[in-house]
Amino acid sequence: MKEQVIELLRDHAQIAFLISLSIGILIAVAGIVPSFFMTAANIIFFGFWQGIFISFLGEAVGAIIAFILYRKGFKNLATARIQKFPKAQRLLDAKGTEAFLLILYLRLIPFVPSGLVTFAGAVGCVSLTTFAVASSLGKIPALLLEGYSAYQVTEFNWQGKLILTVGALVLIFLSARRFSGRSKQ
Repeated sequence: MKEQVIELLRDHAQIAFLISLSIGILIAVAGIVPSFFMTAANIIFFGFWQGIFISFLGEAVGAIIAFILYRKGFKNLATARIQKFPKAQRLLDAKGTEAFLLILYLRLIPFVPSGLVTFAGAVGCVSLTTFAVASSLGKIPALLLEGYSAYQVTEFNWQGKLILTVGALVLIFLSARRFSGRSKQ
């Protein structure tokens, strides 16, 4: 997927920024597509810092748009489904500083799905301003880590190899844990 995005950006270099920003927004609104490939494509095409900045803009603006759409369309429907996730349930009832800190905290945890945080905030009591600021601030460290990882993997030096090895081990561990949990049921 990364290669197709890079090719698209190269073919339309004059509007590459707008294309990248639009794809980033769509990924954030979808809420289920990982953004790692887009961050990697942005870093390869635009360079590290500009690529990180464009990825940040796409994710931040996308999260805000998703928040507005989710709030308008899913608030009543989602309240029952979100109760399965205790941290997300806590976010539903949070307001003000508590909501700000919860969103910031959840954005800082790398394995919490971004779409879930946006969704929980949107169907809860969080104001748009609180969500936008906390979400955007929380994305900065996560994007820097993601960007560094993507850069190291694309350069494929020893750090890239280490990142891929650790990632593979984590996936194996999580898969084994999930599989062993299912076999006990």
